[in-house]
Formats: sequence, structure tokens, C-alpha cells
Amino acid sequence: MRPMVENYPFFSIFACMVAGILCAVIKKGKTAWYLTIGVCALTALLSALTLAAVGEGDGYAFVYTMGRFAAPYGNAIRVGPLQALLTMVFAGVMALALTGGSRDLFHDVQEKKLPLYCTMCCMTLASLLALTYTNDVFTGYVFIEISTIAACALVMAKDTGPNLIATIRYLFMSLLGSGLFLIGLTFLNAVTGYLLMPSLSTAIADLAASGQYHVPLTVSAGLMVAGLGVKSAMFPFHLWLPGAHGGATTTSSAILSGLVLKGYIVLMIVLMVRVFGLALMVEMGMTTVVLLFGLMGMIFGSVSAIREHHVKRMLAYSSVAQIGYIFMGLGLGSPAGIVASCFHILVHATCKPLLFLCAGRLSAVSGHHRSLKNLRGSAYRDIAAGIGFTVGALSMIGIPLFGGFVSKLYFASASLNSNGMVMVLLTIALSTVLNALYYVPAVLAIWITPPPELQQHILEISDPREAEFDRNFTIAAVILMAGVFVLGIFYHPILDVIQMGVQLL
Repeated sequence: MRPMVENYPFFSIFACMVAGILCAVIKKGKTAWYLTIGVCALTALLSALTLAAVGEGDGYAFVYTMGRFAAPYGNAIRVGPLQALLTMVFAGVMALALTGGSRDLFHDVQEKKLPLYCTMCCMTLASLLALTYTNDVFTGYVFIEISTIAACALVMAKDTGPNLIATIRYLFMSLLGSGLFLIGLTFLNAVTGYLLMPSLSTAIADLAASGQYHVPLTVSAGLMVAGLGVKSAMFPFHLWLPGAHGGATTTSSAILSGLVLKGYIVLMIVLMVRVFGLALMVEMGMTTVVLLFGLMGMIFGSVSAIREHHVKRMLAYSSVAQIGYIFMGLGLGSPAGIVASCFHILVHATCKPLLFLCAGRLSAVSGHHRSLKNLRGSAYRDIAAGIGFTVGALSMIGIPLFGGFVSKLYFASASLNSNGMVMVLLTIALSTVLNALYYVPAVLAIWITPPPELQQHILEISDPREAEFDRNFTIAAVILMAGVFVLGIFYHPILDVIQMGVQLL
């Protein structure tokens, strides 16, 4: 009989889906909101207990089979230290995003639509869990589609014309990515006959050794990587992201930027390591393409952010640059690069929701202006938001003692044994400078006292209720800030878990 802890991952997915159904039939929006936060907290707790079990000693991974059909035709999830760590962070951050952005959420989303919004949040978390845990490629595709539908709903929850246009653009690009992934999966199934990852891995290794179906294997790998790249805003397929993330309500922006994009990247990592194998991906040239797109994303995302004056759109373009870092690590084609990318997933999943929540709060106390010019001095109207924005910005720049510094340090270390070492190191250095060129002015803007006439104008158009102490936001911001410092100071145990998890993939 399997230990009780090995049931927790499946139960977490099941609980999220059940909570989503319950939210849809609940009439009171606040009740659905409490239920959603509760299931997020429960998922984070179960993931932490799972991590404690599988991360003990040298660590181990287990497969949880669902249904009556045995391998290679059944359906299963695979859980190791890396998966447990990622899902714990994903669930915890979603709970904090819902908590910290609650005031904007209740303002931007109609009361009667709030239960449906919570349903989509539950389905988003279920998709993230499934994409992280799945041991079956087709199940991954199913939850890619579920995640797409839920994410589109989160974007358009703030019912405005620009948001509707952004949602349509997001849906179009997401469907393009899903289609590419499905076509690649069809080719892969045609030449191997399997969908379960262990059977696929064995079949692919045999075909690669024999030299058979080299072109179909290359095409299928390319299509699947391209599909997931489109969905996760890999440069140059990122143009949908600023409108979707910049115009959504604060909670949606935090969830979309910090979490949703990561689910597709985690699935890509699993495909590269567990299914195709890093050696074969390097041989087929996939890692080189991913590396180049990642490096370009790091530069062009930052350049676009420098030119942007709308604070949330600036943060969205910053996400393109930070996603570029992750793809750059994957493109190195080494276990060290994978470890650095996984750590940066955690850093970005913590920092970017913190930045979006703080930007939303600073905007709310400034008459809902989002231009950096009109946010001058806003940090004094909510000190917690000002400090939180500063902490997140310094981390994204890569200042020591913050999580972003450790990420860049390990990316640089991982690149030392790669063929493109000089190019990668120079790009990291240039990207760091570019990050500073838009984050430092933004931080200075919120702390510089504005001219008296602008200050008076902001006070006149601001709702006095917005200036009241927001306990939910403050709690969420403090916890996320603590997470940034934990990743920047006490990172050795976290990296040990990631390294252990990558080895067990």
C-alpha cells in the first residue's frame, strides 16, 4: 500500500477542480473568493508535505497511476522534489495574488461575475499542477487548453474595450501555440506509438540510436518547443503579452505574469529532459534556437520596457526579458542551465506578482493613474507598496541579497562551459544594465515628491477610501518580500532541492 503522502498531488488537482465547480454555483462573490484562497492554501500545504517526503535524504520520485490501464497506455503523474517545490510556490503565490489584489478585484469585477472569476482561478491552478506533475504528454496538451481558456477569462474579467481586444489577441496566439504543440505531438505519436513519457523516452532513444525517423523526430520536437514558446511569450512571439497583462485587473496581472507562463515552461523542461533528453536536443539544434531567442528576448524586452511609461505595461515587457533569461538557461543544454532556469522561475514567480500588486496599489492611491509621471510620490501614500515595488525592482536588476542576483550568478556560472560563453556573459551584463535603466527611474519616480500642483490634482481626483490602510495587500506584500529575500540569502537549500529534482526528472 502506497504512503498517504503519495496521494497528495492527485488530491490537490482534484480539490482545485472541485472548488472550481463549487465556485460556479456559489452566488456570493466573497464566499467564492474565500474558497479559492482556501484551496490554494491547502494545495501549498499538501505540496510542502510532499516536498518534505520526496526531498528527504537523496530524494526520490514516484509515479501515481490513474485508471485501470497499465503502462504504456494508462495515465499517470510523476512527482519528485522539483515538482513539489514548484507547485508549493505556485499555489502559495496564487493565494497571495488573490489576497493582495482583492480591493482592485472587487472594484474591477462585477459582483455577479466574481464566482466565475474564482472558478477560472481554480482551473488555472489545476492546470499548473497538472502541467507540472503530468507523466503523459496528451494530458499535458489537455491542460494546456484548459489553462488557455482560464487565462483568457482572467484577462477579460475587467470588462473594457481594450481588454476585450487584448483577450482576442491573446486567444489567437495561444491557439496558434496549442496547434503547433498538437501537430508536433501527433508526429511524435505516429513514429513512436506512445503518449506516456517513459515509453516515449525509450522509443525516442532507440530511434535516435538507429538513425530512423530523424527528420520526423526533429520536426516534432521543433513544433512542440515552438508551441510552448508561443504560449510562454518567447521572443518574438511576445506581442500579445503587454496588452493582456498590462490591462487586466491587478490580481489577473500577477497570476498571468508570475504563474501561468511558467506552467508551459515547466512542461517544456520536462519534455527536453525526460522525453527527448538534453543530448538529443543539443544534437538536433533545438537548444541553439532556444538560446538565441532567449538572448534576444533579454535585450529587446528590456528595450521595450525602457520606452514604456505605463507602469503595468513596463512590467509586462520586463516579463518578456525575464522569460528570456529562463529560455537562455534552457538553451545552454546542460543540467546547470536547467537548474539556473528553474531557480529563476521561482524568483520571477515571487518578484513579478509583488511588482504588479504594488503597482496596482500605487495606482489606486494616485487616482488610478498608471503613468510613471503621475505616480510621483505615490510611495508616501502607501509605504508598504513603495517598499515592495523597490524590493521587487532591485531583485529584477540583480542586486546582491535579492533573489534576482542569485539567478544571474548561476546563469553566468552555467554558461562558463558552453560554446557561446562570451556571448551569453555579455548579454547578461547588457541586460542587467538595461534592467536598471527602467527600474531605477521607476523607483525614483515613486519616491520623489511631486510638484505641489500635481500633488493637489492627485488628491482631488483620488477616492479617499483608496487611501485607507489595505490589510490584505500589506500582508501579501510582506510575505512576497520575505520570499524575495529568502531566495537571495538562503538559496543553497533551495538549489539543492532543484538539483536533486532535475537529476530525478
